Amino acid sequence: MDPSQWIAIGIAVTLALLLVFAIRWVLKNKLAKAWRVADYVVARTRVSGYTAAAVVGANLALPERQDVPWSTYQVIEHAMQILMIGSLTALGISLAHAVTDMVLARLSVANGDADRKARRLQTQVRLLRRVITSIIVVLAIASILFTFDSVRALGAGLLASAGIIGIVAGVAAQSTLSNLFAGLQLAFSDALRIGDVVVVEGEWGRVEELSLVNVTIKIWDERRLVVPVANFTTTSFENWTKQGTAITAKVMLPLDWEVPIAELREEAGRLITSSSNWDGRSWSCQVVDVTQTGEVIVRVVATAADTGAQWDIACEIREHLIGWLVAHYPESLPRSRTEFVSGDDDASYATQFPTSAFRRREPNGVTGPPGGDPGES
Repeated sequence: MDPSQWIAIGIAVTLALLLVFAIRWVLKNKLAKAWRVADYVVARTRVSGYTAAAVVGANLALPERQDVPWSTYQVIEHAMQILMIGSLTALGISLAHAVTDMVLARLSVANGDADRKARRLQTQVRLLRRVITSIIVVLAIASILFTFDSVRALGAGLLASAGIIGIVAGVAAQSTLSNLFAGLQLAFSDALRIGDVVVVEGEWGRVEELSLVNVTIKIWDERRLVVPVANFTTTSFENWTKQGTAITAKVMLPLDWEVPIAELREEAGRLITSSSNWDGRSWSCQVVDVTQTGEVIVRVVATAADTGAQWDIACEIREHLIGWLVAHYPESLPRSRTEFVSGDDDASYATQFPTSAFRRREPNGVTGPPGGDPGES
């Protein structure tokens, strides 16, 4: 190329970069206060905007193929076309992310556990952003492929047999498509939202990310459980924040028959009603079962505003009542009782161990003397 052609390319690239700089300046300094998405557009297009401008400017200023004597100019021109498609794709993705960033920023301000609507919208926006990004990338790849003459010629044949190709592609991508539709179903049916507290595969955690393929759950010990999206539409799972964050804490205490239920209920009520983790709705202390090993099961329940308060008040009840029983009613703690009934072999046992504590009564019905076996110390 002669110098004038190089100068034309340089001028075109410079003008394109100046245009992008001017647009960014106007967005940041003039429109940011009136148009809230302007800040996000400026932040997201910091690299993609200038790159797309430079590549588009260079492509517009490229001379015609017949005006350049280089044998490799055709390859360079083709490469510039691919670069233009790629840079415009990156710019489109950046603009899509900028718009969704503004929506997500507004939702995150009120995105507490109790704001179910905000968390639902946040989940849907994130998922839609991934869908839009995937569509843009697929279209860009298709556009790049069709810049090759061999692929363009093949495309006519593929279109002619589109039915067969569609069937083959559908079978090959069955798993991917099922995850895609499962993700959309979860997001728009409000069955699962980002921030929901769930129990999956025996693990308690919070939904951290919902993508087109997987759901990432942050477990309470900071591990991440990655589960395929389709699993949430085919198997059952616990969602503790589906309708709200209110939840009930439950503490089960296996105790002895001598436990004073009235006093225990009074102490439990005093503790719960004075706790900052109780939401003031309800509480109870009841004997709910008797085990085969001779223990009574006392259940103490208290309502809480969210899962964090539920865990704290459950631990608080358990720790306090155990200490209170040990200090005031130690006979209420779980214990095993064993009773030996006198029989024909009792006389020989009494002769060998006359002071044994395991022999409750003498053959004549009189309680034996206290003590233990000769081996006890």
